[in-house]
Amino acid sequence: MDHGVRDGIEARERLWLSPYAALAAESKGRRRPEEQDPIRTCFQRDRDRILHSKAFRRLKHKTQVFIAPAGDHFRTRLTHTLEVSQIARTVSRALRLNEDLTEAIALGHDVGHPPFGHTGEQALDECLRGLEPGSFRHYDQSLRVLDVMEDLNLTEEVRDGIGGHSKGQKDLSSHDGEAISTLEAASVRIADRIAYLSHDIDDAVRAGVIAGLPERFSWLGSNQSQRIKTMVFDVVEHSLEQPAIRLSPKLLATMNELKDWMFENVYLEPERVRTEAAEAKQIIHRLFNYYVVGGNLPEGFDGVQGAVDYIAGMTDRFAIDANRNLR
Repeated sequence: MDHGVRDGIEARERLWLSPYAALAAESKGRRRPEEQDPIRTCFQRDRDRILHSKAFRRLKHKTQVFIAPAGDHFRTRLTHTLEVSQIARTVSRALRLNEDLTEAIALGHDVGHPPFGHTGEQALDECLRGLEPGSFRHYDQSLRVLDVMEDLNLTEEVRDGIGGHSKGQKDLSSHDGEAISTLEAASVRIADRIAYLSHDIDDAVRAGVIAGLPERFSWLGSNQSQRIKTMVFDVVEHSLEQPAIRLSPKLLATMNELKDWMFENVYLEPERVRTEAAEAKQIIHRLFNYYVVGGNLPEGFDGVQGAVDYIAGMTDRFAIDANRNLR
């Protein structure tokens, strides 16, 4: 088959997409040159490679906020990833950005997350203090998973978007919607914050951790759907024909205030959350010491980095079982 199908897709991108969009035909390419696919653009191939990776499948058993919840409707790291992808794609389509690039970044942005959500990330970071590589950040691990462990040979645009997606606990600023490497990457960064603020509220109410939000946040909406709609509409309205993903000053301030309120009332403070976090951290520390100090890593993993790779790749239940079975 010749490359006519892919050439046609790339030609339509040139005609349809915004002048601020990333074009597949103008990609910076891959670290190892490859023959082009006859049907899919380079960004479509990246999306498919991530979607079919083992690391992506493991996200279904990794914590978003609540560890081993009893209900069936709590978010996991996988459902969070899919919600980020949906929001980012909606924004990208409205702004005529490259949806394939946006989706690839969104699907890969959390594949390096360890078990137990941000608690597991903090625990691994604590384990590495004073050791090489010295710190743990899930977005760096995501790139390591995709580059080294899965060896997907992704395009530079997708890699840059995954490596720069996270704000952690920091406030969003007026600069965060500017191109990290592409506007598609910036859209994922904003969509990630929209997604987790919305669905974590929903899960916290379901878990009985909070009854709802303070009145000052009511203008966003009374449920998850309304809150997402309000934030996405604001982003699209202020970003149309702009060289950046922009938020109104009111939404920017509200999202930062809501993020702080969630950390104080959901992520850090409730006794249940603190108890779960302490137990999860203990598991990570015990496993790390067992594998590094005890030299008990399985074949194919070696040293401190090997322990990080092995632990970060675990699902919640695998980590719990591994800790239970320590000799």
